[in-house]
Amino acid sequence: MQIVITGSIAFDYLMSFPGRFSDHLLADQLDKLSVSFLVDSMRVQRGGVAPNIAYTNALLGGKPRIMASAGADFEDYRTWLEENGVDTSGIIVFEDDYCASFFVNTDQDQNQIASFYTGAMARASQLTFAQHGGDPELVTISPNDPSAMGAYVEECKQSGIPYIYDPSQQIIRLSGEDILSGIDGCAFLTVNEYELSMIGEKTGLSEGEIVDLAGGLLLTLGKHGSRIIIEGRTYEVPIVQPQSIVEPTGAGDAYRGGLLRGIQLGLPWDIAGRMGALASAYVLENIGPQGHTFNPTSFVTRYRENFDDEGALDVLLRDA
Repeated sequence: MQIVITGSIAFDYLMSFPGRFSDHLLADQLDKLSVSFLVDSMRVQRGGVAPNIAYTNALLGGKPRIMASAGADFEDYRTWLEENGVDTSGIIVFEDDYCASFFVNTDQDQNQIASFYTGAMARASQLTFAQHGGDPELVTISPNDPSAMGAYVEECKQSGIPYIYDPSQQIIRLSGEDILSGIDGCAFLTVNEYELSMIGEKTGLSEGEIVDLAGGLLLTLGKHGSRIIIEGRTYEVPIVQPQSIVEPTGAGDAYRGGLLRGIQLGLPWDIAGRMGALASAYVLENIGPQGHTFNPTSFVTRYRENFDDEGALDVLLRDA
């Protein structure tokens, strides 16, 4: 099954300040704020929802294609993705701009001061599945330029392309009407518990009404695992306990990458969900959303250590 993943492409600039921001902010002078914080370290990490999902899916042999807009600073990132099995032929580079960038400074109390530059992501609406998507059998519509997300929904509906709707971080920017349009007719909706509540507030729909509109629902519940509601059944998926928690960034994206591989292989929903849960544990144990690595054999070994399901992923090994 050919999957096309849409969403942001970004670089994350992560800086650490050894003190407390609050010690250097004057409450009676905030109307003329001018401060500079000397940081101890900075890491630049590859990020963006589309590559994060695609990277994990590719580690499992999924051969995903990304359709997204990127800037002039993307070429080394493209090489990295291609070396790891991601099809980047649907990524269009706009040479007069840069990739989206997330700049965040974190103090010793985990307070953050951040800025996000949309960059080339703002051009994503210029891309279409007809021109840049190849021949998709399933599409993911993940956080991106809001106008692009709406355009992708409409194109999928007009062309009869099944799509997974993953609005997550962009729920704040999307209108209730936009969200309703994305949910109505999607293969399934993927959100966390808080995001589902936000959708309810914006649309006036109950969880049951949302499930009725969508083909199904993936609801991630943090330490309580996840829930898949589809085809009239509910599957409770437990977490995989990480060996250590280093950083949570990108864990949800990895879950989606693992789940998508299960869908590609035609596996039962509970097994596909467990693949997602295991993939997210790998991210928690490493720095950054693409700092983890595994191959199908090591993934299956760890899966069997966590789940009493000996032959469930034999197809993954045969397909590798």
